[in-house]
Amino acid sequence: MKTIAGGLVALLMMALSCGPAAAWSHSGRYGGSASGGGGSWSGSSERGGSASGGGGSWSGSGERGGSASGGGGSATAQGAYGGSAQHTAGQGTSATNAYGTTATHATGSGTTTASNQYGSATHTQGQGTTATNQYGDTATHATGSGTTTATNQYGASATHYAGYGTTATGAYGGTAYHASGAYYPPPPAAYYPYHPPTTVNVYGSSCGNCGGWSSAGAAAAGLAVGMVAGAAVASANTAAATSNAYNAGVAAGTTTTAATTSAYSAGVAAGSANTAAVYTAGVAAGATAAGAAASPTYAMGGIYPAPPPGCAKPTVGGNTYYLCGNTWFQPNYGANGVYYRVVPTP
Repeated sequence: MKTIAGGLVALLMMALSCGPAAAWSHSGRYGGSASGGGGSWSGSSERGGSASGGGGSWSGSGERGGSASGGGGSATAQGAYGGSAQHTAGQGTSATNAYGTTATHATGSGTTTASNQYGSATHTQGQGTTATNQYGDTATHATGSGTTTATNQYGASATHYAGYGTTATGAYGGTAYHASGAYYPPPPAAYYPYHPPTTVNVYGSSCGNCGGWSSAGAAAAGLAVGMVAGAAVASANTAAATSNAYNAGVAAGTTTTAATTSAYSAGVAAGSANTAAVYTAGVAAGATAAGAAASPTYAMGGIYPAPPPGCAKPTVGGNTYYLCGNTWFQPNYGANGVYYRVVPTP
């Protein structure tokens, strides 16, 4: 459109500069030309554009294929890429581009409307602008109000006040407000506590004590399990003996009351004796196990996940050791963290 209008203006300037002669012609230094006479005129540019007119009408074409024509108060233009525009004096102007977007202005209405496949917008001079998209969302701005409001198809809305801020209301009534120029710090970063690496009780195919399960430790564990099992058996035996004695007492009681009393007393005495004996045996076994566990033995070169409690921590030759009784442990780093190896006295 601009190319066509520029060409027409150039041709008119050349025509007017030739004076009122009956016929005239002119050639430009770069190849353009213009001629006229008898109320008509024509011209062409060096780039291929052309224009002509006469009798109150005119037409022109651009070098890229666009064209325009007019007369009697109306004009039509066609762009090289498919757009078009029409103007009618006293009515208005409409335009369409190659993608189907249209714009229309009615003369004297002060209103311009544009629409495409995604929605439409209307501006009314002195009032404001309203836009609607393909999903039904709308936005409205009133001229001079400094306020713009948007509403979607779900009922949510947001209003912006120039210089003040923005207020939003959700479809369920929730509201949010942002003051213009206000600073809202970002939320604090999430805190993730440190988790030390999990120690897997395997340090190598040749280790003699992987994870601390030495023969002494296994024996102590076995003894502890045996104590629990023994106590359970003893308790079961005691309960069985008590139950048998009580049943005997009940059976005897069916004969005479005196026999029942005697049998019951005998049953209670037998149960108490058995219980006391088992308890005493359990205490003795526990003391023996505790004594055995209190002084475990550690194999030379054995690897343990932690040293025994209460160890000293001497430094010999710049190296840190753990001295536990007469056993020396040296800490080392492995794939699963720190482990402790039994070493000779440094």
